[in-house]
Amino acid sequence: MAGRPRPQPQPHSPSASTRRRERWLVVLGIALHAVYMLSIFDIYFKSPIVHGMDPVPPRLSAAPAKRLVLLVADGLRADKFFEPDERGRYRAPFLRGVIEEKGRWGVSHARPPTESRPGHVSLIAGFYEDPSAVTKGWKANPVDFDSVFNQSRHTISFGSPDIVPIFCSSVPHSTWGTYPHEYEDFATDASFLDHWSFDQFQGLLNRSFDDIKLRQLLLQDKLVIFLHLLGCDTNGHAHRPYSNIYLNNVKVVDQIAESMYNLMENYFQDNQTAYVFTADHGMSDKGSHGDGHPSNTDTPLVAWGAGVRSPKFLAYTEKPDDGFRFVDDHKHDTPTPQDWALEGFERVDVNQADIAPLMATLVGLPCPMNSVGSLPTHYLKLSKADEVEAVLANTKQILNQFLRKSQLKQSSSLYFKPFKPLANYSSVLTQIEDLISEKDYETAMKHSEELRRMALAGLHYFQTYDWFMLMTTITLGYIGWMVNLILHVLQSYTSIPTILLKKAQLHPKNTSMKVYIGGCFLMGLSSIILLLEKSPLLYHAYVFMTIFLWTRIVQNFEFLKAVWREFFNMHFKYALNLLISSGVALFVLEFLVMSFFDRKIYTWCFLVLGILGSTYVAFFIQASPSLAIYIWLACWFLSVFTLMPAEIPENNNLVIISGALIVLIAVASRWSNSNSTTFWLYLTRANKRESQSSKLYFVQVILVAISSIMVWLTTSHRSQNRELHSLHQLINWSVAGAAMVLPLFSPPSVLPRLTSIFLGFAPSFLLLSIGYEAVFYSAFAMVLIGWIFVESANLYSLEESGSARRGSLVDSSVFGYEERHLQLSDLRIPLLFVILFNVAFFGTGNFASIASFEISSVYRFITVFSPFLMAGLLIFKLFIPFMLVICTFSAITKVVRIPRLGCYFLVILLSDVMTIHFFFLVRNTGSWMEIGNSISHFGIVSAQVVFVLLLFALTNIYTRDIVVSSRQLTARKVM
Repeated sequence: MAGRPRPQPQPHSPSASTRRRERWLVVLGIALHAVYMLSIFDIYFKSPIVHGMDPVPPRLSAAPAKRLVLLVADGLRADKFFEPDERGRYRAPFLRGVIEEKGRWGVSHARPPTESRPGHVSLIAGFYEDPSAVTKGWKANPVDFDSVFNQSRHTISFGSPDIVPIFCSSVPHSTWGTYPHEYEDFATDASFLDHWSFDQFQGLLNRSFDDIKLRQLLLQDKLVIFLHLLGCDTNGHAHRPYSNIYLNNVKVVDQIAESMYNLMENYFQDNQTAYVFTADHGMSDKGSHGDGHPSNTDTPLVAWGAGVRSPKFLAYTEKPDDGFRFVDDHKHDTPTPQDWALEGFERVDVNQADIAPLMATLVGLPCPMNSVGSLPTHYLKLSKADEVEAVLANTKQILNQFLRKSQLKQSSSLYFKPFKPLANYSSVLTQIEDLISEKDYETAMKHSEELRRMALAGLHYFQTYDWFMLMTTITLGYIGWMVNLILHVLQSYTSIPTILLKKAQLHPKNTSMKVYIGGCFLMGLSSIILLLEKSPLLYHAYVFMTIFLWTRIVQNFEFLKAVWREFFNMHFKYALNLLISSGVALFVLEFLVMSFFDRKIYTWCFLVLGILGSTYVAFFIQASPSLAIYIWLACWFLSVFTLMPAEIPENNNLVIISGALIVLIAVASRWSNSNSTTFWLYLTRANKRESQSSKLYFVQVILVAISSIMVWLTTSHRSQNRELHSLHQLINWSVAGAAMVLPLFSPPSVLPRLTSIFLGFAPSFLLLSIGYEAVFYSAFAMVLIGWIFVESANLYSLEESGSARRGSLVDSSVFGYEERHLQLSDLRIPLLFVILFNVAFFGTGNFASIASFEISSVYRFITVFSPFLMAGLLIFKLFIPFMLVICTFSAITKVVRIPRLGCYFLVILLSDVMTIHFFFLVRNTGSWMEIGNSISHFGIVSAQVVFVLLLFALTNIYTRDIVVSSRQLTARKVM
């Protein structure tokens, strides 16, 4: 690819041994990417839950309350709960009276994903949703976990069938009930669901007057009552949180809280009931939730009754930022909005997981064993001694988790690295016990809280204990794979081995056996270590794969050393070119990584490419001005589409107009096909022997016109008659199927074949389009045609200047084809391929977008629900732009006479640079969408080794017989 003197292009013909080695390399690449894709679940999505700890009951003089009532208003936003309505009246008058006269209040900060299940898990179990649940489905419990319900003497619960069974179905000491799923109807006011939950509990109390056993059950201590109120969530989704229905539902939950309070107090008449009112998450203005926006993370918290402090009045003073952040990253002591009119009442904000230890302490229960919540003492009305004991029990419970994780890791580690800040935890506990004995409660409290903070830090330490080893192994594996690709390309597709042998810089040594023995020894040693550490089976696969790859690299050490030596002996100009090319490639790949998060970046990309491309054509290639103008217009035309909304609006007129645009492009291509000057002859066969080509062209144009007409006919009939006409359906299927077969019969010259492929997929794409994406098809094809024009013009310019004539490969053959070696300048081709491949992905959306899977796209082929056929049609629509890119790429490799498989390996090399970046961008916090997108981004680029190969095999049907006119023919025709 570089050297001194600069090598001229030489004929290249891969040997049979090279082909065999490549097959194994492809198999290795598929296996490696499959195994390494699984690594993120061992690194980022490992369950934080451990078992084997003992519960730690608080040593209280007496439990503050005999029973607890938990009311969760699903989907209730804090601001809609606390703020007044348009008349200045507050929507929750009863709970507002509680805040002012009976209890404490604050904002509970939820951590994304702000969904119902994880919100209730943190409320009731005290830990944030096990991230491995993202792979298990919303309803499934990945592992059993402890909760306040488990620890209670009995739990009574009524509410949603999606929530209540998660916590009560496996608890033998529970009484629960749910309404049918059919009740959750978005077309109605869902506040009746809240009344249903209350009515069920009220009916249970009424039955207890006639049922002695039920009466005895209700009168025992450590009783937990949970009402799940789904109305706000359902009404928020259906009508938005600004609607009258949602805001009225806030009044409904307040009425239920009041009715529940009156019912409990009249029934028990002992003032021994504690009440907690809160929400699992909020609701965005669009009627959704899941992310970390304050409208989703900020939920109300009101507590009152037995064991809860009375309101505390404070004069409002602005407090400085103390550096504390809640799980939703909000500051501590943020000012209360003035319209809430609660500035004078002490506000105590908590993390959502803190509510679990609060509820457990109120009824004298141990904190849930996997809880990471910190007991909010400002809510509790306890003596100083009991308060310290409650915090100490909370600390010991978190410390027990830390000790259990430490014990499990130490028992399986040959070299155990303890968490040093907690090395003397036992002496700290002893010190706290001594301080309690001495009644120095304030100091004991400080030490307990500090020990709890350290225990939480220790939990995080052991949760990420294997991260460094695993991430280092995977990163080294990817680097090893990329070095292997580079070695293969250098050895099989460049002239470097020949140059090195001529210069006697490459001295082959028979070290393969020694290297393989060393690699096997390392594998055996690592296997023994991993077995002794009881590591999962996949850990072995990660390490084995990495060692194998680096063994292959060491085997080529002499070649690498010779290449390195040649690099330093290289002329400064060539070395600088190599460094600049590598830098540009890395910049472009980082740009593509950013595009996964903001597809509008491609707009700037093609605006710049239009200017650079047209400038290069005009000044460096010195081609015709019309080509420079065409490149500029095509790139700028394509740049518009990544500004369009991902949710494609229906516009059949655009689809029909795009049919006419496709025909115009085909006519222009047909005209250029008759051009017999300059670089065009690379793309057309000079001897026009294919008399049937004109007929085929007109047939394809007619099929495009028919498909445009069918778009209008099918849509009009379906909108009027609410069904797809059978004749229309038959025509659509026939036109799409026939059109894709016709390119196989087109002339094998580059431009006629690519034009035929473009026309062949156009009817299918038009019939599957609903809006502007049909125009994108034409714009994208124009850029692809521009790419092949520029490559042809560049080749012609080089040959005209004489720089490539000395290395002419096929002067003796009119239509011959023989590959040459790859050069550094050829890196532009796989790099442009990667850019255009991603544009095909993001041009009108992506696999995860609503646009890409708009179900109405298939209504011209099928309307009866058939998930597999519909999904197949949608995926086929997404694949069409990819196939155009690969067909163009294959044609370009033939025009410039470089090995396509060598370019394929360079494409995978470039993709894996992005893969490493996305590996470090995988998230295990945030909304399900953010977590899922990070996984899908990593998976998409990882799968390209297979995805691109399969598309190459598929498009090879259309491109394998393409022939390119030779230099000799070009000269002959120009004369």
